Amino acid sequence: MNYTLITCVVLYLLGTLARGVWAGTRIKNTSDFAVAGRSLPLIMVITTTFATWFGAETVMGVPARFVQGGLNAVIEDPFGAGTCLILVGLFFATKLYKLNLLTIGDYYRQRYGKGIEVFCSVAIILSYLGWVAAQITALGLVFSVLTNGAMAPAMGMVIGTLAVLIYVVVGGFLAVALTDFVQMIVLVIGMSVIAFFAADLAGGADRVLGMAQQADLWRLWPEPTFTDIIFFFGAAITMMFGSIPQQDVFQRVMSAKDAPTARTGAVIGGASYILFGFVPMFIVAAAVVVMGDNAMDIAKNDYQRLLPTFVMTKMPLVMQILFFGALLSAIKSTSSATLLAPSTSFTENILKNLRPGMNDKQQLFAMRMTIVIFAALVLAYAIAMEGTSIYELVSSAYQVTLVAAFVPLVMGLYWKRATTQGAIFSIAAGLFVWILFFPQISSLGEVFPGQLAGLLAAFAGMFVGSLAPQVLKNRTEAPKHIQVNA
Repeated sequence: MNYTLITCVVLYLLGTLARGVWAGTRIKNTSDFAVAGRSLPLIMVITTTFATWFGAETVMGVPARFVQGGLNAVIEDPFGAGTCLILVGLFFATKLYKLNLLTIGDYYRQRYGKGIEVFCSVAIILSYLGWVAAQITALGLVFSVLTNGAMAPAMGMVIGTLAVLIYVVVGGFLAVALTDFVQMIVLVIGMSVIAFFAADLAGGADRVLGMAQQADLWRLWPEPTFTDIIFFFGAAITMMFGSIPQQDVFQRVMSAKDAPTARTGAVIGGASYILFGFVPMFIVAAAVVVMGDNAMDIAKNDYQRLLPTFVMTKMPLVMQILFFGALLSAIKSTSSATLLAPSTSFTENILKNLRPGMNDKQQLFAMRMTIVIFAALVLAYAIAMEGTSIYELVSSAYQVTLVAAFVPLVMGLYWKRATTQGAIFSIAAGLFVWILFFPQISSLGEVFPGQLAGLLAAFAGMFVGSLAPQVLKNRTEAPKHIQVNA
């Protein structure tokens, strides 16, 4: 057990907690807690949107899938996830920012009414379960690796959750934004230095890139068959569209000091995520060159340990400290956001409907208590799901918002004829078709991606539900109109 490495990690965690406690002294109301008072400059919007996605799956899940299946295997993340932020910046940030809302659920209430607000908020909150569980699972893995197995992953999950929970509860989104800023600096520097060192171990970047070329890892597009193309497209849109109606993305957009900053920050943050996502992939490709068949065996049997194993067995202490600092930065930045976002949505869009008389102080207390309760639920879920891959936990989280919340959002913003009835039809059709494609129910999911089928059904439901009453009304009024003219 390397006590120097563990000491450095503990000190880093304590430093994060200190920043969170300091941020807590500046929290005066729910706006400060939920969206940092809408005051963040461009650089902090960029770092916090970048940090939205750069989590456990980016460092440990995506690279191992890359060396097994190439770019085609990681179309969902980082390509879909990064494109999501770019789309948010280009088409959603300015419109939503001008509405001056606290949560994405507030938009559904203003556009469609309380029923749609509550239902979409529930869908959004549930979607965070797998995402936060993935980060907690990664924290457990990190502490297990650091202690050379002396600490069980479940105990690591508990300690990691507490480390994140404290500064989020105390400092809210301001603490998240401040720690994201520092953590992204640590992440970018740490991973970049490790990439150079890994290339040197592998005999140069040319050897690493040559191995990737020889193994056909740069192939992005699927085979030109209907099945391969449609499943490729279904995977791409899962995070690309399904992550747009998410509270953590909304919070980062709304925390900007003005609309142009919100738009630019999201676009730059998304593009930066896609580009920097290649760095962990390069490091793991270097691990394959250095470790040979042993690396591929780990990738097949327990791929989440491939990168930590490479660093711990092939790199000196300084590189190990940099790596775990960067890894913890990635995990904590994502897990803090994903704890705060659903808790804010629950208090603002569900609890306030149950207790409409709450004042701002009571709402702030409710948000903090909800974070604690949600963290406990997710921790229990993560422990129960131990053994499930981090990548699968993350990718499955967004399908529910893709089929239930995306269409009412985009059509509400860009189609004036969208109605509340259309939103109800959209949600019902999207969820029904998506569930129909579950492998436990039918074999339809083997020939067509369920999330894409649900999305198409959601669009159809929106058009039918919105237009049918108007068409029927016009038909019933037409004879009266003719009779008057006669």
